[in-house]
Amino acid sequence: MQVAEAVGRVLVASGIDHVFGVVGSGNFHVTNAMVAAGARFVAARHEGGAATMADAYARTGGGVAALSVHQGCGLTNAMTGIAEAAKSRTPLVVLAAEVTQPRSNFFVDQDALARAVGAVPARLTSAATAVAEARAAVDLARQGRRTVLLNMPLEVQAALAEEVTDAAAPPAAPQPEAGDPTVLLDALQRAERPVFVAGRGARGAGPDLVRLADATGALLATSAVARGLFVGNPWSLDVSGGFSSPLTAELIAGADLVVGWGCALNMWTMRHGRLISPEAQVVQVDDDPDAIGAHRPEAVGVVGDVGATARAVLAALDGTREGYRSPGLRARLASEGRWRDVPYEDGSTVTDEGAPDRIDPRTLTIALDDLLPAERVVGVDSGNFMGFPSAFLAVPDERGFCFTQAFQSIGLGLATTIGAALAQPSRLPVAALGDGGALMGAAELETVVRLGLPMVVVVYDDEAYGAEVHHFGPSGHALDTVTFPPADLAAIGRGYGFDAVTVRGRDDVAAVREWLAGPRERPLLVDAKITSAASWWLEEAFRGH
Repeated sequence: MQVAEAVGRVLVASGIDHVFGVVGSGNFHVTNAMVAAGARFVAARHEGGAATMADAYARTGGGVAALSVHQGCGLTNAMTGIAEAAKSRTPLVVLAAEVTQPRSNFFVDQDALARAVGAVPARLTSAATAVAEARAAVDLARQGRRTVLLNMPLEVQAALAEEVTDAAAPPAAPQPEAGDPTVLLDALQRAERPVFVAGRGARGAGPDLVRLADATGALLATSAVARGLFVGNPWSLDVSGGFSSPLTAELIAGADLVVGWGCALNMWTMRHGRLISPEAQVVQVDDDPDAIGAHRPEAVGVVGDVGATARAVLAALDGTREGYRSPGLRARLASEGRWRDVPYEDGSTVTDEGAPDRIDPRTLTIALDDLLPAERVVGVDSGNFMGFPSAFLAVPDERGFCFTQAFQSIGLGLATTIGAALAQPSRLPVAALGDGGALMGAAELETVVRLGLPMVVVVYDDEAYGAEVHHFGPSGHALDTVTFPPADLAAIGRGYGFDAVTVRGRDDVAAVREWLAGPRERPLLVDAKITSAASWWLEEAFRGH
């Protein structure tokens, strides 16, 4: 058989069950071979959307995913999504057809593109080695948690494979190794107010961290990307950083020991470093030595797997400690720990005639949180609005929240939620978008309808790129370049096949209740006309510049 078919077969045999993409002549045969071998192909309307779908699918529990693109322009269309995946250490294999003739219209330096965004370039070099090279790309993606760009020259794909065998089952992951527990053990035994901050590298290790926290009296927080890891725990602070509630910020700032578990402790998670007391000791646990001290030079490092290290420290502990925990603090966390428990003045507005005009995004999101089923998977786009769904919409666990923000691109939220929905099919998918990101990624509304996803798409519409409005507006700059006339986004949704409703006041949210009670035969788009105000997290971020 041709190399393209053999490679498609080995990719599926190596454990890839979903491939996302846009098919052209260069990736036609390998994609069809994967489908024939049992993988599901998800066709996107744009390669950028396909890349983000694959990224989100892998992040929310779908395993290693594949992205299939045409040579040259197909790959360049996908580069923003690939950059996001690479920066997030998502296990993803990008199957990119490749031309090797410099005079071809499709020629670009595809290796250089991969390196430029932090992906790992690989290549099918011959018919004799292609199957092994494809298998190695999957192994690197899975075991190294890397985004691998597998370049597939057209002439190699068309050659006859010299040896075609069914691949063995995917190799077992290596046993995680614990780091030396000595430094962390000593720090925990001396700490009176310890706080754990778990990041992307701690996903899956939640129970181990909870047991160690219970023994040491630590409070539990996460970075935004790991939100949901400690849902239901009475000592959970939810998200550390710009999205922190006032109580969370107070408690983290009061800690005498902050332990980052698979967490970079970067400017966003630590509010440009101001969230940690200068007197606090900082320890990082990470299996990547380069992550230690990257954002906190004074941090002490423990190189090892998060879960294994937590178990090793727990086994070496001498007794248990009350630490930061007390009955009074537990009561405070229960009554004021969530953002929705913090009092606020509703800023919703009405017209001169008294009709609802614009709804406060906090009021909107709290109302949606009360209506939407608890078993949900929430995808959030980037923008001024994004703190509201990230802080006010509850999620069931760390696989119920997908936050593609490593590259901070707007326009990824809808595709994010599609990928997450396919990885968590038993949950209601909820996409939270700004109007700018919604229009940027609107082509994938058709994908939602075509796939039959019962998705709720909530557009926080302030008719602007709100971050720029609130960053530059107070200084008196003209804002014509970042503000837009009103758009009927509900009508756009209906045009793609959605049910849709426009929300201007709290009573309008009742239409969401009606949709939830119905057959949900079509997805729902909520065009929420929100008040325009700088969000608290954005004000915090701008203070760092």
